[in-house]
This record gives sequence, structure tokens and C-alpha cells, in this order.
Amino acid sequence: MTHGYEPVEGPDRSTNNLRYLNLSHKLTLGVVTERWPIAGTFTISRGAKTEAVVVVVELSDGPSQDDARGRGECVPYARYGESVASVTGAIEALRSQIAAGLTRKALQDAMPPGAARNALDCALWDLEAKRRRKPVHEIAGLPAPEALTTAFTISMGTPAVMAKAAAAAASRALLKIKLGAEGDPERIAAVRAAAPNAALIVDANEGWTEQNLKANLTACAKAGVVLVEQPLPEGKDQPLAHIIRPIPVCADESVHDRNSLANLAGKYDAVNIKLDKTGGLTEALAMAQEARKAGFAVMAGCMVGTSLGMAPAVLMAHGARFVDLDGPLLLAKDREHGLRYEDSLVYPASSALWG
Repeated sequence: MTHGYEPVEGPDRSTNNLRYLNLSHKLTLGVVTERWPIAGTFTISRGAKTEAVVVVVELSDGPSQDDARGRGECVPYARYGESVASVTGAIEALRSQIAAGLTRKALQDAMPPGAARNALDCALWDLEAKRRRKPVHEIAGLPAPEALTTAFTISMGTPAVMAKAAAAAASRALLKIKLGAEGDPERIAAVRAAAPNAALIVDANEGWTEQNLKANLTACAKAGVVLVEQPLPEGKDQPLAHIIRPIPVCADESVHDRNSLANLAGKYDAVNIKLDKTGGLTEALAMAQEARKAGFAVMAGCMVGTSLGMAPAVLMAHGARFVDLDGPLLLAKDREHGLRYEDSLVYPASSALWG
């Protein structure tokens, strides 16, 4: 095989690079951890990394290649108390329920929102699509997906380094700029000068404070930024309710699933919906609908992962005000049958990948 990742965990990798747990004759569960090198370094306010570590679940009706198989990918995120070990452990803890025919509906109650449930939920959607030979959008009652304009992320660095990266991507329609440290006004000014025609989103990743909030928002407004994500830390974002916001502000770390929407009133104008936070496509679709009813604009976001993790999010992203599904573009190499990216557009997945 010609994958661009380094597989880890488990000596037995005989079928599709997955370590299989033979649960019963009804359903087989495979779990594997993969490491995908990032092209360069991905840097945000909390630190930098050079690889994306993902957990892939495969559900199969049997060992034959003719049996229906469904896959899902998630990214364990330390910011939410997750690790590869905790995520794979949570998945494997459900092996008996999965073997007995765990449904998506039952999964929502069996496991809390988060990365582990995301991988299982998306694998169940894919498995049903393969069994019924219908695309997921038809099963979910969604319109046929089309190409979407996605943001492209510029990692945090010095103003000069960020300007150089922005200049290289200046032809793209939408850039997402990572900020969240001292000197952000200079960074965003340098990016705007280097990419004068691109729409800009800023993501501070909880890196601002009540003291510099106004100055940073003013600098972003001057640069024509159209959205600012999570400027203040979760739990310390109340000042957003007491200032005039010159730019719409989007919740990310402060929102996970529908249950957290009520805490955003008066502080945020938009919500960033990520399948690794909601615990899968099932909750993400429901959350997007409820968020719109509550008056929030919707942003479809992602962690840094492969096209397998992005494919379900593409379905949820239809109708979103902002789309940020560039995870595979940040990798040195994507997986086989990956999503097609052309200029600023991302196209729906083929059934060979997912759904």
C-alpha cells in the first residue's frame, strides 16, 4: 500500500491495516492509530505539531472483502482531555454492544460527545450506506452535496513569516489566520498587506485576554477580518457580552454540542461545529439546525486530519456561513481516494472514501 502515514499499535495488521477484534458473526470492529506527517509545522497559540495522529474505526459484516464495511476517523484532542489511549479504550469498551448491533441512536446515549463517538458514528453512517448502496446524504434526507469554498489556514509565527505564507496563498478566497499572542495587531496587518483580496478569518484559540481584547478586535476590524474565533478562554468569555463587537465572534472551545448552545447567548454570533466535538455527524446535523434556530451563524470546522475525517463534515457544511475543512491540505500526503481540492473548493467524497 502507498499510504502517507506511519501506522502504530498492534503487530497484527493483516486486513486493511486494521487490528480486528472478532466480536461475533454479526459485526466486526477494527481500530487503528495512524500518524500522518504535516507539511512543515502547524502552530497555534497552544503550541506546534508536525504530525496528525488519528484513530480510525472500521465496522464490517465479516472478513470477506465482499462484506459491507464502514469507516470513521477521529482526532483525539488533549485540550478536551482526550488521548489516543482514552479514545481507543472508549471505543473498544463498546465492542459487545457493537457486535449486538448498536445503532446510531443508541450510540448517542452509550457514549458522550467527543472524538471516540465521532469515529463510531461516522463508521455507522458509512456502513449503512454500503449496506443499502445509497449515499449518506440520501439516507439522511439531505440535498446532494456540491463543491464548497473552504478556508486555508495560516499558522501563527512572526509577522514576516505569516506574511510570506499568506502571500503564497493570496489567490485563495478565504484564509484562516492563527493568532493568540503578544503582537497580534502586527501579525494581522502583515497578513492583510500580503493577501489584500482574500477574506480573512482569525482564530485566537483562547489566546487573548480581557485586557487586550478591544485592541485586537480593533486591529482585526481595520484589516477587514470577517470573523474572529474564540478570542477568550472557555469559562472566561463573559466580557464578550459587555463590549461592542466590531466583528462577529464565533465560539469554538466554548461550544461542543446542542447542550452548550444556551451558554453562548449574548456573547457569540456564530458557532464552530466540529464532528470531533459533537461526537459525530448525527449530533452535528442536529446541532446545526438548532444553532440556526437560535440565531447563530454556523461555521463548519475540523481538526487536522485526513480526508476520511473531512468527508462527513462536508455534508454538514452545506448551508454553513463559513467552511474550514482544509485539514488534508496541511498534510504532507493525504490517504487514498482523498477529497478533491481545487483552488479554494473542496468537493464531496466518493464512495470509495466514505459515504
